[in-house]
This record gives sequence, structure tokens and C-alpha cells, in this order.
Amino acid sequence: MNQVIETLKNHRSYRKYSPKSVSADILETIVEAAQASPSWINGQQVSVIVVQDKSRKDRLAELCGNQKHINEAPVFLIFCADFYRAKLASEMEDTQLEALNDIDALLVGATDVGLAMANAITAAESLELGTVPIGGIRRNSLEVVDFLQLPKYVIPISGLCLGYPTEDPGIKPRLPKESIIHKEIYNQDQLPFLQAYNETFKTYLKDRGDTEANWTDRVAKFYSQSYYPSNADMLKKQGFPAKDLLK
Repeated sequence: MNQVIETLKNHRSYRKYSPKSVSADILETIVEAAQASPSWINGQQVSVIVVQDKSRKDRLAELCGNQKHINEAPVFLIFCADFYRAKLASEMEDTQLEALNDIDALLVGATDVGLAMANAITAAESLELGTVPIGGIRRNSLEVVDFLQLPKYVIPISGLCLGYPTEDPGIKPRLPKESIIHKEIYNQDQLPFLQAYNETFKTYLKDRGDTEANWTDRVAKFYSQSYYPSNADMLKKQGFPAKDLLK
């Protein structure tokens, strides 16, 4: 197994960090790795906001739902889908930014962010740092937009804690490969895989002194309600009318 694949397969999310700072050279390397990711039409629809100031991290931790690992991590990155440069290009070339009226623009931006963040995570882990993605950056997205002074056509998609971990949480077991690999057509017979995975996941939790219920119970409870409903207002404010979405 080569080193890249080994790094990818050993991924885990870290939520406890030492106060040791991340050097400017290492941080630049990680962001360069993110920038090297592929993007739709080479539009490079991603920007990364680097936050290291303690008071600003504290405020972002509050906006993300009081997640203390944001306070602890020496660096907090916010990955944004960014069509501001596309807007400037449109003005330079005297055209309209009509594509943002289509919901596909949101898929493009979120996909490009995901690709960039995956590169950043792998690069960081190869340099012995730990990370954890923070979807809570969308919890109070209107306030985040103002706090980061994001221009129109830029939306926060995910945060990423970055630092030197102080403990190893272990690798969470994944679903059986047969559940996620579909040959030629989608295999809808997923119940046997989920039932088997529930037992695996319960053992994982028990070994860590966690009495929480199984995986399907956790997922079902999470998706039993709507999360971050203010994002529709944030998208509209940032210039994404997404007519199909807002009908």
C-alpha cells in the first residue's frame, strides 16, 4: 500500500488539540494542496478564510453552536463556495451571471468545496496534523457572512479545525463495502447491510464507554427535523436566488 492510500484509509476526526502553533509554511502547503483540487470548468469556485486570532475563533465557535474544538484548534479554516470572481469576470467581459439562477450552481460550489477540503485534510494528515470538518458554520450563516465580510456570491459551506491532536479517537468503522459499491445499477436491498453495521457500530461505541444507540437510530434522529433553515435567506442575500429551490 502506498503512503497516500495509507493516509486516506487512516483518516479520523480529531476534536482535542495542543496549543502548538501551525507554522506558516505548513499552513501554506495545506492551502496549496486544497487549491490543487479539480474544479468545474477550472472556475476555481473555492476560497479559504484562515482564522487564527483567538477572539475571532471564539466568536466563530459560538456561531457554530459552541463547539470548543474550534477554540482549541490553532487554525480554523472556512471553505466557501465562491462565485465573486466569476461575477468580476462577467463584468470584465460584459456578460450576465445567469448561471446563479440555476440550482446547479449550488451543486457546483459545494462539490468544488468538498474536493478542496478533502485535499486539505489529506495534506494535513500527511504532515501529522489532525482535522475535523465543521458543518455548524452554516448554523448561523447570515451572521457568519457578516462576521467574515463575505461579498455577494460567496457562501460558507464548511469549517475545518486544524492542529496537532492530543489524543487518538480511533477510526470509526465504515459501512460494509457492499453497501456503498453498486454494480451497474443501484442496489436497493440495503437493510441487511444496515442491520449488520448496527452491531459493528454498537461494539465500537461500547468499547469507548458510549451508551448511545446504534447507527440507524442516530441517523434517523438527526434527519427527523430540519436543520439551519436560515440558509435560504443567506443564499438569497448572497445572490443565489436558485429559482427552482425557492418556488
